[in-house]
Amino acid sequence: MAGGIGSRFWPISRTDYPKQFIDILGTGKSLIQQTYSRFKTLVPSENFLIVTNEIYKNIVLEQLPEIKEEQVLLEPFRRNTAPCIEYANQVIQKKNPNANIIVSPADHLVTDTIEFKKVINKGINFVSNHDALLTLGISPSRPDTGYGYIQKENTKTDIDKLFKVKTFTEKPDLETAKFFIESGEFSWNSGIFIWSLKSIQKAFHNYLPDMLQLFNEYDKSFGTSSESESVKSIYSECENISIDYGIMEKSKNVYILEADFGWSDLGTWGSLYANANKDDNKNVIDGENVFLFESTESIVKVPSNKLVVAQGLNGYIVVESNDTLLICKKEDEQNIKKYIQDVKDRIGNNSSKLN
Repeated sequence: MAGGIGSRFWPISRTDYPKQFIDILGTGKSLIQQTYSRFKTLVPSENFLIVTNEIYKNIVLEQLPEIKEEQVLLEPFRRNTAPCIEYANQVIQKKNPNANIIVSPADHLVTDTIEFKKVINKGINFVSNHDALLTLGISPSRPDTGYGYIQKENTKTDIDKLFKVKTFTEKPDLETAKFFIESGEFSWNSGIFIWSLKSIQKAFHNYLPDMLQLFNEYDKSFGTSSESESVKSIYSECENISIDYGIMEKSKNVYILEADFGWSDLGTWGSLYANANKDDNKNVIDGENVFLFESTESIVKVPSNKLVVAQGLNGYIVVESNDTLLICKKEDEQNIKKYIQDVKDRIGNNSSKLN
């Protein structure tokens, strides 16, 4: 899934070139390239499907040269993750009705790829033998309010670290997150799913029947020259809903496989800070001419030709990109979306500096 706009990474991530296509961590690879490399050890390149917005088609093909054009599924509008997943299901159905599927965002970080591979194979083995919808849960290291949480049932299964799911909670407040951590019953929701095509289609039939019927009306067009027009018709009518709300929270056969493979969704500047190299004062500096004095626990990310001299920064985000400068407290970064909207209200929605 590679269609998001990464608005919480503004001003580096923009609508026309969002974070999944950017080398956020300075590794030499964009996030989607890292994700592709990670799964390439598990899945042959011809079995990949990239679902993204139609405006990103050329970027995907440029960054992933092994992927063929027909493997890039183009969404005309953003309709959240349920339509995205069902679009891929329809294409997979024509290729292999008995397929097992891994669904993953394109913009997440995984540092322990060996453990990641073990977990994925364990999950594939489970869904191959059970009618189950499996999600990967990450052992939480802090009460983070930017993640969704999954509560497991106390009853153990025959498989280590695999449990039935009890509840889903989306981005709780700090006190609730602290309670979740202390209880030991909750994991972070990674947004990575594993299931068989048959199981997920059964779930769409049970819980999102209108969406499934809409896609089925056009099923003969998938893989043909009329696919694009059919998808536009489908997306103009289908519901805007996530797979979590539409299916996972309602299904009775949802399981969680707890894992720890150095995961972050890199959804915020704070998550970038947590995963980046730091200097002796716990600052993250990305820029050749950045000089900080009496500053700690801050992020400064600027173009290499920019000279920055700053004093007294403690827990701040300072980012310049596209002739735009953001200065914000790390603790208030969840408000960045609000700040952007407030600025849009003042200077207009169509400003190239905001989109």
